[in-house]
Amino acid sequence: MTLTLRINGKAHPLTLAPRVTLLDALREHLALIGAKKGCDQGQCGACTVLIDGHRVLSCLTLAATAEGREITTIEGLAGPDGALHPMQQAFLEQDAFQCGYCTPGQILSAIGCVREGHAERPEDIREYMSGNLCRCAAYPNIVAAIEQAKPRMERA
Repeated sequence: MTLTLRINGKAHPLTLAPRVTLLDALREHLALIGAKKGCDQGQCGACTVLIDGHRVLSCLTLAATAEGREITTIEGLAGPDGALHPMQQAFLEQDAFQCGYCTPGQILSAIGCVREGHAERPEDIREYMSGNLCRCAAYPNIVAAIEQAKPRMERA
């Protein structure tokens, strides 16, 4: 099937089999490798991307269902001048990553968490980020990064 995916503000025409996941389309067909293939079963959050501003697990999303919607990957967060998104900057400043494998999914999920209004209290952040696993256990730093980025995101 032929479809066009709008990713990070740019249209990408593709010819894919109907059962290709969004994660595989991103990684294997467009060389956007920020979203990671962790469990490939929707249980780890490493593949998290935003579709129309809402976080989704790209390993469980068929690419065809994303046609006509705005997809944001980690590659599309920084500004055209290279300025980091407030959440990316907060992750750096709060040392909210260790090995970095889960970091793209964590950052996109954190942006979704703030936009969805689930970042009012640390307990809420932990609850709504619980679908994103970190093998290195950087969870306290991730919560701190979200708390730091939230006011900056609200001002932007």
